[in-house]
Amino acid sequence: MANRVRISTIGAGAAPGNPGTGAEAVARMIEHWRGHFAAVLPDRPDLILVPECCDRYPAHSLAERQDYYRYRGHQVGDYFASVARDHHCYVAYPAVRLLPDGTWRNSLELFDRRGQSLGFYDKNYPVTTETTEGGILAGRSAPLFGCDFGRVGAAICFDLNFDGIRRRYVESRPDLILFASMYHGGLMQQYWAYSCRTHLVSAICGLQSGIVSPVGERIAASTNYYPYVTAEVNLDCAVAHLDFNWERLAAMRAKYGPQVKVHDPGYLASVLISSEAPGRSIGDLVAEFGIELLSDYLARSAAHAEDPAHGGAVG
Repeated sequence: MANRVRISTIGAGAAPGNPGTGAEAVARMIEHWRGHFAAVLPDRPDLILVPECCDRYPAHSLAERQDYYRYRGHQVGDYFASVARDHHCYVAYPAVRLLPDGTWRNSLELFDRRGQSLGFYDKNYPVTTETTEGGILAGRSAPLFGCDFGRVGAAICFDLNFDGIRRRYVESRPDLILFASMYHGGLMQQYWAYSCRTHLVSAICGLQSGIVSPVGERIAASTNYYPYVTAEVNLDCAVAHLDFNWERLAAMRAKYGPQVKVHDPGYLASVLISSEAPGRSIGDLVAEFGIELLSDYLARSAAHAEDPAHGGAVG
């Protein structure tokens, strides 16, 4: 059955100027994001993502920035929570936070439709100078946020370069990954989406942001004219290799017609299967037709190749 989620991503640039480190700075930052949220709220999104360190002023010196963060506390976060509550949507708040023990983290907090916090993801791989100059310590976990449409993971900026965090998501299989960043990542966005078999949503400060499908296709993107985009995706989907599945996929389409979609991105030899069938999930359809999913096929193929009985002589 379709699991459609309407997602808005805002790749807005950072707030300009240096309004000090007190009340004016907080008020100006809230107004900055109020204006950007106004551009996507008419789309009635289920989820909104904004870039890494979304409430930072680049014009601040490091000392000013930390003074501002201390004064700000959770005031901007509270505003984001109010947007989630008032518009009945999930809202991500990527920001640097000060922990009770006096240490810092580069985090993403997710608010649910009631404006309640679902918790934090802390950047696992900060750039070295984030720690040596800014005191930001590395996160050690990759939690999944439980949303009413599925399980959501997160990654922040430099994280996208490291297999340590990516492999955790390969194993935990989130339905969606939120990527908040200053760095675009280029082909790494597609690689993560395909290797994790999930949709990836990016919000990149001042750069093109959008949504990548589980077969590595960019299906929505902001532009030079509009730094935001909203798109609906169906999370009730799976990735299957074409090997040994041709007849099964054909039989599924013959029986269910437009209630199932088989999308071929070309040249990959893998397709994205999505269920539109009332009362039948993608798992139901995969089981009914015995479709072997990509991860299972690759695992089976690796086991076959690594079996000593199937190996040739060394050299």
